[in-house]
Amino acid sequence: MDSLTNRFKAALAEGRQQIGLWCSLASPISTEVVAGAGFDWLLLDMEHSANDLRDIYAQLQAMMEGDTHPMVRVPSDDPITIKRILDAGAQSLMIPNIDDAAQAARVVAATRYAPRGIRGFSQAPRAARFGRIKDYHTRCEAEIFVAVQVESRRALDNLDAIAAVEGVDGVFIGPGDLSTSLGYVGQQGHPEVVSTIEAAVAQIVRAGKQAGILTPSEELARRYIAAGTRFTAVGSEMGLLARSSEALAARFRA
Repeated sequence: MDSLTNRFKAALAEGRQQIGLWCSLASPISTEVVAGAGFDWLLLDMEHSANDLRDIYAQLQAMMEGDTHPMVRVPSDDPITIKRILDAGAQSLMIPNIDDAAQAARVVAATRYAPRGIRGFSQAPRAARFGRIKDYHTRCEAEIFVAVQVESRRALDNLDAIAAVEGVDGVFIGPGDLSTSLGYVGQQGHPEVVSTIEAAVAQIVRAGKQAGILTPSEELARRYIAAGTRFTAVGSEMGLLARSSEALAARFRA
């Protein structure tokens, strides 16, 4: 594979499960540490963290030499932010809070150059290795992976239409917001939430799109994988740091 090939997208196309970790600490050092841990992908989060463009840029650099694939969750469906993250070199994007097919189509358009979309043209961004990838602008679209997050009852009602949008590669269930929308705030493991998610995953798979989710519960992660998720985040570096440090301190306080 050459430097432009999206190995994550290729692995999913081959049906290989991709296990990921959420990254919210806004540090290229911590991201570099966990990038060497053996995960298939890391989610660099801009929605619920202190990450800004410079932070993401540095973390993409920190991951550049490894095999773990970076996916960036942008803070919203803003096309300017999407353009800047693509130019920085991210090939896989997650866009939160997608509620209908029209919004999904706008998101996809933000990742495409004219006439297929509205992405602004830059001659030699980092994504093109500063002009060293000569055919970047004609090849990049095929290597971009667009994951849209469904996180509300309205999104579930529109799930088939969202999944049918050309250019939507994956549909990622947001269990936190979804459980809240369903009336079970803070109860991601509630049986009604879990069964709803499993049904949604099956619906995404039937539509021919890749299904994804985040859960720190190993039991739920295995259930969702069995239901059909193919890019599955199983925890976060913030959670690992918090729980592991608490456990170590508690052992010596006892």
